[in-house]
Amino acid sequence: MTAPRLTAREYAFLGLGILFWAAFVIMLGKDTSWDFRNYHWYAPYALLNHRMGIDVAVAHQASYYNPYLDIPFYWLATHTRAWIALGVLGAVQGAIIVPLYLMGRSALRMGLDDGDQKTMAGALALFGQVGALTLTEFGATYYDNVMALFVLTGLAILVLNRETLRAGPPVKAAALAAAAGLVTGMAMGLKLPEMPFCVGFAGALLALGGNWKQQLVRLLAGGVGGMIGFLVFSGPWMLYMYQLTGNPLFPYFNEYWKSPLALAAPYRDLRFVPTFRPWWQQLFFPVLFTIDWHVADDLGFQDIRVMLAYLLVIAAGAIWIVRRQARDALLDKRVTAVLFAFSALAYFEWLRTFAIYRYIILFEMIAPLLIVGAVGLLPLARKTRYLALAALGACCLLTARSDFLERAPIEDPYIQTALPPIPRPDKTMVVMTGDAPMGFIATTLPPQIAVLRIDGWMVQPRDGTRMTKDMMRRVARHLAGGGDLYLIADAADMGRAHDALADYHLAIRWSECQQFDTNLIGTYQWCPLSKKP
Repeated sequence: MTAPRLTAREYAFLGLGILFWAAFVIMLGKDTSWDFRNYHWYAPYALLNHRMGIDVAVAHQASYYNPYLDIPFYWLATHTRAWIALGVLGAVQGAIIVPLYLMGRSALRMGLDDGDQKTMAGALALFGQVGALTLTEFGATYYDNVMALFVLTGLAILVLNRETLRAGPPVKAAALAAAAGLVTGMAMGLKLPEMPFCVGFAGALLALGGNWKQQLVRLLAGGVGGMIGFLVFSGPWMLYMYQLTGNPLFPYFNEYWKSPLALAAPYRDLRFVPTFRPWWQQLFFPVLFTIDWHVADDLGFQDIRVMLAYLLVIAAGAIWIVRRQARDALLDKRVTAVLFAFSALAYFEWLRTFAIYRYIILFEMIAPLLIVGAVGLLPLARKTRYLALAALGACCLLTARSDFLERAPIEDPYIQTALPPIPRPDKTMVVMTGDAPMGFIATTLPPQIAVLRIDGWMVQPRDGTRMTKDMMRRVARHLAGGGDLYLIADAADMGRAHDALADYHLAIRWSECQQFDTNLIGTYQWCPLSKKP
């Protein structure tokens, strides 16, 4: 990334900011979120230990997600101390301060001297890191904030090099656009829900201006770079999934790919998508999820910044179109156009495809810049705009609420379970039932034991899929060969376990069941099974 030369004080500020977040994550402790227990620990384990041909649907649909994003943390947590792994995760998540600061430093036009300008840029960067859900995700392995680092880096390349990209030598402009596209495409390659930001990136390239040839060069170069970034991190896994299942995005969009292993269904989480609702709910969706977070997420939060940015950008955009904007904008107008175009296109694509709030916590991070850019365009006295920004910032901080996830103490090894002794691991198979996240438990079993989730979000005993039929045959063969069969289920979900096992003609030997716990959260049952008479 090309940037103005930083002073030693600026390097110290950024370095201390990153170290602070590393220490903050260590202080919080281990992530016990549903997703971590379900697949963020199991997925890299399954890849590195060649479990894809042994286990089945242990982590529901997520058993088949691209695991590359989870490998670095898993490797650190299994090869170093737990606090080191958490500290590195916190440092990476905290590194978003760098592109936020550089964009603010380059774009602010508030009539301040150089020192005050840098101070304001630093304040906006820190403000961007304390959004309600951004704080909640520190130390958690949802990785939305890690992907934000990639996307913000790509956006910062555009902002810092806007003049070269708009009117500079075509070769240099193409190289910069390709570099920005590469890191943005990498984000989508590692996590497909980052796709809306790739759409926003295309809008940002166009908003840089210039003649049609310059725009075409930027779009082509940015698109090629983005495609390379995507294919490097997603191509191998999609090819593997296609060979394994017949669907490169298995099980998603299976109504189109029609893999016989799963139902001809989308398997997507469409609970929050408002395109099936009245038009006014679509138009005011940011207002709705600000009032009630249940509208757009499973994680609790309270933060008005995204709503404010949404409403102010619409108002400022309308004023800009009719040419009534303030002449002394508070943010560089070219940068304002880039940020507005990026955010608008990314938001509308997100609204159409996902509408899950945590996928756009990047908007929490750039909301301060969007608000400054929007308020800066309002046809008001400069002092009035300063007062408005101060009031809006205070309201954001005073009304924000982070519902921090429950954390576990830091201890090694990173994952431990108190499973009962297994007398014949080489002749043992384990089945799981219910919706509870138990992928992390599977990583603590002896490696020769196959784990089949016969009932859960993705498969049920009566769904008629080939995956279920294959599991039924495997269980029957295992028992016919004299093997031992055990159940792992959430201790509060044994009724569902009983019903699912009945469809497999299996019975729980209740008197021999044993409860066990883990070093994260939850109590589980370990029960031997036998064939029903």
